[in-house]
Amino acid sequence: MLWSDVTAFHEEPFDLESDLEKAILQVSGALFGNNRIYIDAKKKIGAKGKTQNIPDGYLIDLSSTKEPKLYVVENELAKHDPLKHIAVQILEFSLSFETSQHRMKDTIKQALTVVPEAFGKCKAYAAANGFENVDVLLERIIYGEDRFNALVIIDELSPELEKVLISRFQFPVEILTLERYRDDHGARLYRFEPFLNDVTFPATNGEHGLPSLDPSELDTIVVPAHEDGFQETFLSESRWHAIRIHSSMLPKIKFIAGYRVAPESAITHVATVASIEQWKDTSKYVVNFTQPAMLIGPIRLVPKGRVKPPYGPRYTSKARLDQAKNLDDVF
Repeated sequence: MLWSDVTAFHEEPFDLESDLEKAILQVSGALFGNNRIYIDAKKKIGAKGKTQNIPDGYLIDLSSTKEPKLYVVENELAKHDPLKHIAVQILEFSLSFETSQHRMKDTIKQALTVVPEAFGKCKAYAAANGFENVDVLLERIIYGEDRFNALVIIDELSPELEKVLISRFQFPVEILTLERYRDDHGARLYRFEPFLNDVTFPATNGEHGLPSLDPSELDTIVVPAHEDGFQETFLSESRWHAIRIHSSMLPKIKFIAGYRVAPESAITHVATVASIEQWKDTSKYVVNFTQPAMLIGPIRLVPKGRVKPPYGPRYTSKARLDQAKNLDDVF
């Protein structure tokens, strides 16, 4: 339940997958952000005589000026026992993607042309970032190796499904949950965490007006730590475990920094990453260091500053970390 002194909202599960898809379209602006385009286009992909299937949609991610991406989207309801179904669908999408890139480009371009605002956004992005036209932009995000990214949108995520999705594939699989609530008067609320919200940066950072970080520049994960765990694990064992990390960020992370919570309230150490592995039989990870963490800073939290104390992993760049005078400069 979501409650206020005015009204109470009770959970309203989605009965049909089509209900979930309507909700996604309704909240797409807030769910995906201004620099991403959700395409509700259900057309068969895959070469004739090979694996063929129909994705629920596509997400064009233009949040990076250097690395635009395409996500193939699978929408699913938890009540459909989606573990095996989603795993098979994601695998088949990846196979179809590899064999029908030209067909996929045509499908996406056709879908864009019927939504002038979406096509205009792609056209403006192409012009601003060195792509000759929208066709060339689409070729950049579709053609070639290692272009496949998957996005699963589901109303409820079980630990078992999350573990399978983050550990069984050699390509990025991001996950979003979308829940629906309704009050007695028919008004609805939707609960979700915006897509990759913790890798999005404001136009300027900190009092020095540092330019925004492009997502392609992110190479450092900052983890909050209590003093006992920080001493025993981060410093003594040269590793940090049970971390939630975005699938698409795994190949990018080269450094890890430790933010020691109050009363220290500062980033004090950084280490080079040797490896990132699944943590036990969970959907989390352990980050192993190449050598003991090095003392830096301290890069302190600014009282009443723009950046709040990190309560979970955050991403930045080592270059930004080296320049930072305080935590407002880091994120």
